[in-house]
Amino acid sequence: MKKSICLYFQVHQPNRLRLYRFFDIGKDSHYYDDFANRTILRRVAQKCYLPMNQLLLELINAYKGEFKVAFSISGSVLEQFDRYAPEVIDSFRKLAATGSVEFLSETYYHSLASLASPEEFKHQVEKHRETIEHYFGVTPKAFRNTELIYSDAIGEMVYDMGFKTMLTEGAKHVLGWKSPNYIYACANAPKLSLLLKNSSLSDDIAFRFSDRNWSDWPLTGDKYLSWIKTAAQNDEIVNLFMDYETFGEHQSAQSGIFDFMRYFPEAVKKDGEFEFVTPTEAAGKHKPVAQLDVPDPISWADEERDVTAWLGNELQNDAFKKLYSQEEKLALLDNEDLWSDYGHLQESDHFYYMCTKFFSDGAVHKYFNPYDTPYEAFINYMNVLSDFILRVDDAISVSDANFAGSKNGKAVKKTGKPAAKTVRKAAPKTAVKAAEKPAAKTAKAKKPAAAKTAVKAASKTTKKAK
Repeated sequence: MKKSICLYFQVHQPNRLRLYRFFDIGKDSHYYDDFANRTILRRVAQKCYLPMNQLLLELINAYKGEFKVAFSISGSVLEQFDRYAPEVIDSFRKLAATGSVEFLSETYYHSLASLASPEEFKHQVEKHRETIEHYFGVTPKAFRNTELIYSDAIGEMVYDMGFKTMLTEGAKHVLGWKSPNYIYACANAPKLSLLLKNSSLSDDIAFRFSDRNWSDWPLTGDKYLSWIKTAAQNDEIVNLFMDYETFGEHQSAQSGIFDFMRYFPEAVKKDGEFEFVTPTEAAGKHKPVAQLDVPDPISWADEERDVTAWLGNELQNDAFKKLYSQEEKLALLDNEDLWSDYGHLQESDHFYYMCTKFFSDGAVHKYFNPYDTPYEAFINYMNVLSDFILRVDDAISVSDANFAGSKNGKAVKKTGKPAAKTVRKAAPKTAVKAAEKPAAKTAKAKKPAAAKTAVKAASKTTKKAK
């Protein structure tokens, strides 16, 4: 039996928030820098998404479906594609039609919800699944959490949602002496198969490919395949996971990254020892060799391979807790705009920009950060969040006033409970025509608020940033 290569790409472009000085808190609720979002997305589309999608399509056709890849595409970036580059969606649809591309499930907003709210996490996964079905006509069978974040508890939630396969990081502090080049099983849900990223081989492409100071530069397809064969000499599968923007954006076309990708499948086919598989195919082909115990969350970020890239300092944790404290109040409202903003404010990049690591991983954080300092990112985000909280509180005040003016409203004043549960819409809100919006198959009923009173509006944040 041939050994396997699983090639997976993450596709995500974050929403850039407008600088706080450009809007008045409590009066302007348009938080997103549309000009920057459009400019960045159009640039990356021309440099990466469109040429790389075309190359993958040519490779799939040339090798008659034997070349296979997998994608996870966040709902946030699909919204931006709809607004600014619909031709990118068309190019992904062509890939979907080949049957050689697997689209994975993830959180709709590329969020950290799995670390904060099981209910919000499940809602976003369902919303994302419906969106993928709408755009590409396929139902995701495998799951990839935001930034490969995983723990035993998260794996159990994912299995309970119906998934049998999940991708995560082959973190050394978790694996110990074990190899990442096997299939493992979730400790809390043994029927959930885990595919682990081979960090070294993945990063050779994602980070080191164009580095002329790298001792192994330049990297060729034959050389890379020889490394894969050595790494998996006694193993079964090599999982190569990376950001899709590696191709053409992080590694420029001038570096030869597209030429490398064009030749690599040929080198694999000529050698004959390996074959390309999708994550779901990999889980069906290879059985778990052991359970993997991961009590604390891991990810593919930084040397620590934990979640400190997003929740490693007081700034990040303060913003994170204040954001998710609004969920209880939002559950009282059936306000699509507020729920949408709540989702976009959960995007993991907002917290990534607040990271204060200045040593081994500092350069990576600086490269992806549109702010001059983490403190500027924190101040900007907290001002936006303060405005959002004011809108939520105002909406609740209006709702209470309406209840108070009706017969049912008097009962609400006495009991502190809403007269009826509100329904949260599952379909993504985009700028496209109504006919193009993904239809929500199921509506998610909101839980009534707990007896505890609503959290107070955000306090001033500039003092904390100093």
